[in-house]
This record gives sequence, C-alpha cells and structure tokens, in this order.
Amino acid sequence: MLPTSLAAAETPVEKRVDEQLSGLNFDGISEYWQKVVDTYGGFLPESRNLSFKDLLASHPNGLFGKWLKGIGLYLLQELAVNGKLLGTLIILTIFSMLLQAIQNAFEYQTVSKIAYSVIYLVLIIVALNTFKVAMDLTTTAIQDMNHFLLALMPLILALMATSGSVASVAFFHPLVVFLINVSGWLVSSFVLPLIFMSTLLHIVSSLTEHYKVTQLANLLRNVALGTLAVYFAVFLGVMSVQGMATSVSDGVLVKTAKFITGNFVPVVGRMFTDAADTVIGASALVKNTIGIAGLLILVFLVAFPAVKVFALTVIYNLATALLQPLGGGPVIQCLSIMAKNMLYIFAALAIVSTMFFLAVTIIIASGNMSLMMH
Repeated sequence: MLPTSLAAAETPVEKRVDEQLSGLNFDGISEYWQKVVDTYGGFLPESRNLSFKDLLASHPNGLFGKWLKGIGLYLLQELAVNGKLLGTLIILTIFSMLLQAIQNAFEYQTVSKIAYSVIYLVLIIVALNTFKVAMDLTTTAIQDMNHFLLALMPLILALMATSGSVASVAFFHPLVVFLINVSGWLVSSFVLPLIFMSTLLHIVSSLTEHYKVTQLANLLRNVALGTLAVYFAVFLGVMSVQGMATSVSDGVLVKTAKFITGNFVPVVGRMFTDAADTVIGASALVKNTIGIAGLLILVFLVAFPAVKVFALTVIYNLATALLQPLGGGPVIQCLSIMAKNMLYIFAALAIVSTMFFLAVTIIIASGNMSLMMH
C-alpha cells in the first residue's frame, strides 16, 4: 500500500510540473542553446538534434563525458590550428637572432639593425593581433552570457515568486540585472583595455634600455586585476549573504501564512494549503530543472571561447620555452610578456563566468532554502 499511496501523492505535482513547462515560453533561452549547437555542434554530436525542451526532459548524466570529450577535442583542434602561429613566431625569432648575431660580427651594422627592427616590428604586430583576437573572444563571450542571463532570470524569478519567494524576487531582480550589466561593462570597457595598455607599455619598454615604463605597465595591470577581484568579492558577498537572508524571511512568511490559513480559515483552509503545497513543489521542481539547463548553456557559452584563449596562451608559453635557449633580448622578452598577459585575459574570462555561474546557483539555492523553511 505504501508505494501506491506515494505514487498517488506524486501525481498532482508531476501533472502540475508538466502544465507549467508546457505553458512557459522558452524562445529567449532556446535561441542561445541553438547558437551553441549551430556553432559547436561538430564537437557535440549528441546534442545536434536536442532542442531546449528535450534538454529539460533528458537526463544529461550520460552526456557529461561526451561533452567533456568534445571540449577536449576542440582544445586539440585549436592547438593544431594555432601551430601555424607557433611556427611563425619561431621563424621570426630565429631570423631576429641571426640578424643580431650578424650585426655583432661586423663593423658596419646599419643594414642588419634595420632588418632586425623590421622583423621585430612584424613580430610585435602578429602578437598584438593575436592579443586583440583573445580580447574580442572574451568580450563576445561575456556579452553572450550577459544576454543569456537577462533572458533566463525572468523565468527563474517568476517561478520563485510562484513558490512563495516574494522577498527574494524583490531583492534579486534589480540586483541581478544591475550586477550583470556592470560585470559586462567593467570587463570590456575597463579591465581588458587596461591589460592591453599594460601589454603595450611592456613591449615598448623592451625596445630600448634607456626609456622604461614597466612600473606604469605593472600599475595598470594591478589596477585592472585588483578591481576585478574586489568586484568579485562584493558580488559574491551581496548575493550570498543577502540572498540567504531573504530566503529565510520568505520561508518564515510562507510557513506563517500556511499555519494561519490551515488553522483559522474554516472548511477550505486545509484544502487551500494542500493545493498551495502542490503549486509550490511543482514550481520549485520546474525552477531547478530550468536552472540546471541554464547552467549547462552558460558553461557551453563560455567553455569554447575560454578554450580558444587558453590555446593561444599555451602557444605563447610554448614559444617562449622553446626559444629561450637561443638567448635573451627583446624578442624573447616580448613573447614572455604576451604569454603572461594572455593568461590574465583568460583569468578575467574565468572570473566573470564564475561570477555568473555562482549567481544562478545562489538564486536557485535561495529558492530551495525558502522551500525547506516552510
């Protein structure tokens, strides 16, 4: 009798979940899932014919390994594609070293100095173009995550309001929109330009022994990274502490309302609280399902651009390691600068994506916490 009664008790919740899922509009979210499938479907073959609603209904546990394998294959492809860049860097560096040896061997060094300068300028142009590509990838990935979260948040917050988390919705709605927009502006308009200026100043400092601006370059880089670290701490502190506080107040408020309704409203009070429990439980299940699917899409939106930036970082570090035995000088110093600052771009993208990921997780967890309270 126990399994039958449990199954019968679960039926209204499951029915309510199906009704809510069928009544929701997923066009704004499914557009981003379709973008991931269209752009990177070759590395996610199991997801090519998987719509967003299919993703909600499926159990992705069996797909995680295949998705990780696809991301790994994408990393290998990017390393192979950027092998041409590695070859270019090696050839230019070897030519510059040969010219440097020639100008040291002969008395008349004017021609070899000019040739060396030309090759060094070409190397700088190639490096800065690559750096600009990494910055554009990072900016585009952050903008995609911004727009996706602004499309995802109304659904999650509406379901939280249905499950009784009214105070949490009133707190999160303006805060999340503000923090998401500030994150995008902060990275694209402040952090990345400062890192780029720092890289440029370091390269200029490597051109001559007499005029150095490395301290200014380090200052710009430290300001950029310090600002991002402070914003990350404020973001998580406000979201987690205040979010949990509002979820507790929501749980106490709903529990009080249910107690008053069930005990002081005659006849229909208990029936009303039972129906409310069904609606609240179904809304929480739908919210968690959409939230988990949203987190998956968020990971895919950032994973492939991050892998591409990481591949560029590996290429520059590999070039620096392979060419260092040929000697020092401004060329090796330039490659070392590019490798280090490319890693800072990757770190900026990782920090912002972590902020967004944790924001969605905290919102989902706060809704579940208020549900546990009542």
